[in-house]
Amino acid sequence: MFAPPPTAEARVFARLPEQFSRAASRSAWVDVQFHGAPTPSFLEGPSFDRDGNLWVVDIPWGRIFRIAPDGRVDLAAEYDGEPNGLKFHRDGRAFITDHRHGLMVLDPASGRVEPYLERALLQRFKGLNDLVFASNGDIYFTDQGQTGLHDPTGRLFRLRTDGRLDCILDNVPSPNGLVLNKDETILFLAVTRDNAVWRVPLMKDGGASKVGVFIQMSGGGGPDGMAIDEDGNIAVCHVGLGSVWLFSAIGEPMLRIKSPEGLLVTNCAYGGADNRTLFITESKSGTVLAADMPVAGRRMFSHS
Repeated sequence: MFAPPPTAEARVFARLPEQFSRAASRSAWVDVQFHGAPTPSFLEGPSFDRDGNLWVVDIPWGRIFRIAPDGRVDLAAEYDGEPNGLKFHRDGRAFITDHRHGLMVLDPASGRVEPYLERALLQRFKGLNDLVFASNGDIYFTDQGQTGLHDPTGRLFRLRTDGRLDCILDNVPSPNGLVLNKDETILFLAVTRDNAVWRVPLMKDGGASKVGVFIQMSGGGGPDGMAIDEDGNIAVCHVGLGSVWLFSAIGEPMLRIKSPEGLLVTNCAYGGADNRTLFITESKSGTVLAADMPVAGRRMFSHS
């Protein structure tokens, strides 16, 4: 439908040191996701704190790493969980969508991770994946589990600041990354197994209406994490294709960023001195990539 966009190659910003390798370990997550193959780490959930440090999670081994602006990597927390997404609240706490335990919260100073929301109406989640904060503090998050076209029952939730939990969608074949437009009237949702990004208009009553496909993709495994810039352009990590696509606010392909390390590019976040650098997790290799972008990323709730 569209001509191929210009192509750029990302550079390596940081690499997980060998001392943190868990290649000889086993976990239930690795047994299911990679059939027990050696998995030294699987990085996801990049998010910047207000001091410019980049935080990433390590799903199978329940670890959270802090990466300084110079690329130095430190282990910040370790717990009995499967952290997948991470975003900072404006009060400095980090909220984590944990595939095993639900919604968790991290105190960056102490490294302590505690439950925040483990169940919805006494029922366990399928397996939380990613989250985004609205400007009023509401949390939108995805409940993916093992859903797909064979089982399109993944869910999109909103947790209001007063504690009310809304299920916005319950028919999604693998809901993954998500971003809000500037007016917070539209939520864009990566639906991995459908290889598409859905457009979810948000209603004043808390529900959604006229949900449809915004971007139809092909190849790889499908869209994963996303980030949005000040012009409404959306960066979409295409896991299995080793690329991040930049789409305009109306869905036109603008740029393809290729990974120099591997095909499992899973999530991304804007950062750097001018917020015009896109930092990308290539999960299997344990690397964080960086690419210069044409427009500054949107200053999210975490930086207000």
